[in-house]
Amino acid sequence: MRTTTMGRDGPVVGRLGLGAMGLSYRYAPGLVDRTKAVSLVQEAVDLGVNLLETADAYADGENERLIGEAIRGRRDEVVLCTGGGLLGNPDGVLRPAGGPQALRDAVDESLRRLHVDHIDLYLLRRIDPAVPLTESWGALAEQVWAGKIRMLGLPVVTVEQAREAEAVHEAAAIGAEVSLFTRCGLDDVVPYAVERRIALLAGAPLGRGLLTGAYSRTEDLAPDDWRRTQPRFAPRAIRHNYALTQAVAQVAARHEATPAQVALAWLLRLGDHVVPVPGTRASYHLAENLGGDRIRLTEQDMTDLEFLPYPAGSAEV
Repeated sequence: MRTTTMGRDGPVVGRLGLGAMGLSYRYAPGLVDRTKAVSLVQEAVDLGVNLLETADAYADGENERLIGEAIRGRRDEVVLCTGGGLLGNPDGVLRPAGGPQALRDAVDESLRRLHVDHIDLYLLRRIDPAVPLTESWGALAEQVWAGKIRMLGLPVVTVEQAREAEAVHEAAAIGAEVSLFTRCGLDDVVPYAVERRIALLAGAPLGRGLLTGAYSRTEDLAPDDWRRTQPRFAPRAIRHNYALTQAVAQVAARHEATPAQVALAWLLRLGDHVVPVPGTRASYHLAENLGGDRIRLTEQDMTDLEFLPYPAGSAEV
């Protein structure tokens, strides 16, 4: 797998990471098999995936516990990314929690659940409108100076917010939902990230499964799958969005690839600073996703994909 450097002086990571959210959270949690989930993470590391991304808000910390179990005895083989700044309500809605003490406590709890003495990359998951960004970022910077965190990452921000944060402590990454289906809001931030050698961690790079072409009806999702509540998976929207994946499939056919592989190859083509972090629960999808690194899209491919119509429905709400 091709590699890149995380941030200006950070570790070398594979161009494709593993997003762990779906292993225990939101995507049909009733179908979770913990033993298989741990095995899949270990398989990913065996295949050369060294960037693992989780968060304290995923399944109320259970996702971190799962990752901690999977990397036991293999800590030096992975670049561990987790994050905080969000709290879940009983109804499952996440709310910002960017107070300095809340973040200090969150870091300590993540270290405990992961069974590690430091976190390689800690992402502030959301900017809390009730707390100045410099206060939230400053509290996390203290954790870097204390040796609990190695690098810090920002959520979706404006250039002005990024500069404000970096006046306190440099950012090694920006974590954002980015895919062929979610491109808005980053036009100004991407050049800033390139200039500052900040990695862009592309979350949900397969459109939460839409870009695989596997979902043409809402009924294709399990009854307890969180995506049933999302606008892009509503009955009328999902039919429209499935039709869009057929254009991606046409590009894939030129390379004897799958739509998912082309969607990841498109992100990789955007620049060495872009690191997609697709998630999966299945070994065959893990192998499929890693195959996206072998695809070399042509200029014609890129043109065809750039003019892909916008999907129906908003991104995550």
